Amino acid sequence: MKRLLNPLLLWLCMLAACIAVITQTRFAADLSAFMPQAPNARQQMLIEQLRDGIIARLVMVGIEGGDVAERGELSRALAARLREDPAFVGVLNGETSMEARDRAYAFDNRYLLSPAVTPERFTAEGLSDAIGQSLEGLAGSGGMLLKRLLPRDPSGETLALLDQFTGQGQPHQAGGVWASRDETRALLLIQLAADGANTDAVADTLARIERVFATLPDRAADSRLVMSGTAVFTVASRDRIQGDIHRLATASALLVILLLLSIYRSPRLLGLGLLPVGTGILAGIAAVSLAFGNVHGFTLAFGCTLIGESVDYSIYFFIQRGAGVPEKRFWRTVTLGVASSLAGFAVLLVSGFPGLAQLGVFSMAGLVAAALTARFLLPQLAPQHLTLRDLGRFARLIDGLFAQGRRLRPLLLLLVALSAGFLWHKGDAVWNRQLNALSPVTRAEQDLDMSLRNELGAPDMRYIAALTAPDTEAALQAAEAVGRVLREEVVRGHLGGFTSPAQFLPSRQLQAARQAALPDADDLRAHLAAATRDLPLRPERLEGFVEDVQTSRTQPLLSRTDLKGTALALGYDSLVVQRAQDVLILLPLRAPAGQEEIDLPVLEAALAGAGLQDVIVLDILEESTGLFASYLGEAKRLVGFGMLAIFLLLFAALRSLPRALRAVAPLACAVLLVAAGLLAAGVQLTILHLIGLLLVVAIGRNYTLFFDSGARSADPAQQRQVQVSMVVANLTTVSSFGVLAFSSVPVLSYLGCTVGPGAALALLCAAILARPADHADAA
Repeated sequence: MKRLLNPLLLWLCMLAACIAVITQTRFAADLSAFMPQAPNARQQMLIEQLRDGIIARLVMVGIEGGDVAERGELSRALAARLREDPAFVGVLNGETSMEARDRAYAFDNRYLLSPAVTPERFTAEGLSDAIGQSLEGLAGSGGMLLKRLLPRDPSGETLALLDQFTGQGQPHQAGGVWASRDETRALLLIQLAADGANTDAVADTLARIERVFATLPDRAADSRLVMSGTAVFTVASRDRIQGDIHRLATASALLVILLLLSIYRSPRLLGLGLLPVGTGILAGIAAVSLAFGNVHGFTLAFGCTLIGESVDYSIYFFIQRGAGVPEKRFWRTVTLGVASSLAGFAVLLVSGFPGLAQLGVFSMAGLVAAALTARFLLPQLAPQHLTLRDLGRFARLIDGLFAQGRRLRPLLLLLVALSAGFLWHKGDAVWNRQLNALSPVTRAEQDLDMSLRNELGAPDMRYIAALTAPDTEAALQAAEAVGRVLREEVVRGHLGGFTSPAQFLPSRQLQAARQAALPDADDLRAHLAAATRDLPLRPERLEGFVEDVQTSRTQPLLSRTDLKGTALALGYDSLVVQRAQDVLILLPLRAPAGQEEIDLPVLEAALAGAGLQDVIVLDILEESTGLFASYLGEAKRLVGFGMLAIFLLLFAALRSLPRALRAVAPLACAVLLVAAGLLAAGVQLTILHLIGLLLVVAIGRNYTLFFDSGARSADPAQQRQVQVSMVVANLTTVSSFGVLAFSSVPVLSYLGCTVGPGAALALLCAAILARPADHADAA
């Protein structure tokens, strides 16, 4: 009894500790978890945008159903309710009251905001040129607006402000709010206050939008809300991953349970056999949580497939023990297999990418916990005399098939050679280096996002210029310096336009300089008299202009508080990021008209020529692709080192180079065959395929080790039972992973379509390449 009590108590204590950790664990789903831990400045900027920048916090909303008037009312009611909630930084829907506040802010403060305000602008000559241009503009398409503005803004500062935003798309309006061009959808743009990396907080904020909409009065029966954006994708991806894990893990577990029940014929043995699996999964989750502070959904998906290997331990134990195979013999083989798996996955720990490192920690902790449970708990809890199904006929059938399979060696070697040649011929085309290769976002979700983005005229945020400064004032001054260079590039045609927070709120230094450029009333009247001498405009009509200039000369300088209640506040807050040590400024860039790309080297050279070398110009598409390519390169190296570590450990344990080569040859064949098969089916390999191949090696090396030990067995009956245990274990692996191949989540599908066929091929190759027992050397 004491012999049982000690392992059982230790196991229960470990289980309780794991559960306690898991209850406090945060599960993440954003792709930034699969970014490098120590990135360069460009990569860091990309990660911040994905995790918590403007990209992560903007939500595009559409209201469908009803008629134009009903959608307009719903849009206004929803926006009003959300603006009262501190969970939302800003809510824009284009309604008249919001636009009136924006116009009032721009017009009342035009002399502090306009980039055209300089001392020269208000000389007699400067006013003459400015007023002359305004008069010429009366005949243009904006004549009505200019006619209203002329008495108070003859120098055209309002138009100078508008010119800063030339090229930015403006949403269509219907029913007094933003709407799609076909007027079937009202549109809103919302910025969340929640940290983009906090998926739970983001999910709660998105749920608030839906709850508020559901409680709005006078909704049409067919009214509905649609949302898109990175935040929406993150939450949907997490839910989809968790849903698929639950659904497919349940299906996988049922298949394994039915298979094992047909063999064990005992619910007790079934329950005991699943103990290592559950223990391994709990230990893996707890270990990752303690090491990283969160568990990524990809890691969880990978970990739940641990059933494919850890269930093998109990299968080997029950079937081989029932056949009288000495426990010392198969535990030695299993221990060597576990050790080789640990050596393979250990290399992932040194990865600079948290995603790979998490997979390494999970795999190692899970396998150790599962193996220890099987080794020390199962022998104590299992009955001494096992009554399993009589597998004698099945064992002889398997033995005969394996014996016949050895005749297929030439064919296998030919297929392997063709697969290797095919992969060599494909070269770099084997790999998918796109970041969205791992994204679980559906095509329908992507189409909705593109539709809303086009209708709202929202920037695609592909190109961003970014800079940092110790405080907001210094950051705005730096943004103004960058803006001067960018304006020159717009004139040269190298840039279509840009957006800067300094356009919404200039630095205090620049505002003070513009105030100083404004003349007093007497000087201004004298300059106006001279400027209008040859113009069809009497200076007496411009007294409102004189009064406004005098008001601007003495008004308090603008601050962020003055933006409150305007749509401009959302633009400013999106581009000014207060960080712990500094302030980050973002300036979205637009490509020249008719072009999709910006010549970044030209832009960087212009900035460097102005002494602005510290400004980072980021192509998010290129950086994400390059980052993922480096991630893939590191993953290939690490997986290669992992496989090498497995070989070296087998060589050290088997103490024979020929035996070690025979042990890994089937695994190499399986890897080549499954990789070539996937590529022939039109599937480019990703990081998850690589991890799947490493898992194929980790699972398959048990088969080769048991064949190796069986070749040295003096008891053919026992060896046949060993082969049966391998086939049963293989069936559970193929079943558990094969189900994942049907997942809608790429990370699960990639693992399933790699490990399922790979494990089956590993067993077949091991059987075909195994040496018959009667040809074996003495042990």
